[in-house]
Amino acid sequence: MTRPRLAVRAAILRNDRLLMVNAYPGRQSDLWCLPGGGVEPGQSLPENLIREVAEETGLSIAVGAPILVNEFHDPAGGFHQVDLIFRARLADDAAVTLNDPEGVVNRFAWATRADLRTLRHKPAMLARAVWGQHAAWYDPLERIVR
Repeated sequence: MTRPRLAVRAAILRNDRLLMVNAYPGRQSDLWCLPGGGVEPGQSLPENLIREVAEETGLSIAVGAPILVNEFHDPAGGFHQVDLIFRARLADDAAVTLNDPEGVVNRFAWATRADLRTLRHKPAMLARAVWGQHAAWYDPLERIVR
């Protein structure tokens, strides 16, 4: 079994609608998730999230508090991922044009809470986390002091 992959995802609400993406090549799946992706070493989690969201959507965001830790795996294939989901807001709400500079995302949706009930998505408790009032603490990246 390989080590778990660490990823960050952004819960971006605009007019009470949540930005969801589908990144399955050739529309192979109807499964939707939040924008984000793999963490690169040497960057903080928010820095990684800002980069990933820009790569997938072309949007600039400000990262808020973490709201959910989600874990999933494929026992047969050995894949295991841990997603850290943060609240985020658009850095410039005036001009929202979604595009995919990296060619990863094939569909975007601004989903209401009601829409989310009919949209196949992961994680299952996403709506509760996004529209709830809970948040976790986040202690920003620090250098190790020896």
